[in-house]
Amino acid sequence: MGRSFEVRKASMAKTQGAKIKVYSKYGKEIYVCAKNGGADPDTNLSLRHLITKAKKDQVPGHVIDKALDKASGGSGEDYQPARYEGFGPGGVSVIVDCLTDNGNRTYQDVRQCFVKTGAKIGSPGTVAHMFDHQAVFQFKGDDEETVLEALVMADVDVTDIELEDGVITVFAPHTEFFKAKTALTESFPDVTLDVEEITFVPQNRTEIAGEDAEKFQKFLDLLDDSDDVQQVYHNADIE
Repeated sequence: MGRSFEVRKASMAKTQGAKIKVYSKYGKEIYVCAKNGGADPDTNLSLRHLITKAKKDQVPGHVIDKALDKASGGSGEDYQPARYEGFGPGGVSVIVDCLTDNGNRTYQDVRQCFVKTGAKIGSPGTVAHMFDHQAVFQFKGDDEETVLEALVMADVDVTDIELEDGVITVFAPHTEFFKAKTALTESFPDVTLDVEEITFVPQNRTEIAGEDAEKFQKFLDLLDDSDDVQQVYHNADIE
């Protein structure tokens, strides 16, 4: 389909404070996933994936174990997912996913991030239709046709597959995540998945530069400072 997917790997945390934020967000997400689906990664596939992702991001084992123990105890905070949509600086489409134990507080916090940067928060569905909810896998390779054949033979509903600079990127509906991952790892035992995630892929990009780009970076920084914000998806191309 010719749609490019830009993979931005998170840089190593440069301060202890930044590391704590990463640990806290993973700890909360693991806790909620384990509490809702069970604390055994062998039976809770979403939890297994989340733990694998946390380890890749160098989250210490004791942080993961603490979240699992907390979920197994049956007590603790009652977090609920919350999603906010709107337009960031320069008209960029934005989706903000949160986990919160106080919806009113979280809405006000996120809304202030929009207001302080001249952005506009919208109602549910404002920009979601501009994104595809996709499972994305990325790994080194040079034969996308063989990869596509293996996925099709495994009855995976592939949305798109790209080869660029020796890197293959596979897109599939988010509901096909585990089936696609199993097909890839079983068909290519030596493959290393550099990216394996469920994300919102923008259908179109919005280029921003100058003052809009500076405001948008400030907007992202403000959202990152919120303890309730877990993920931010956008369609910005920053020049």
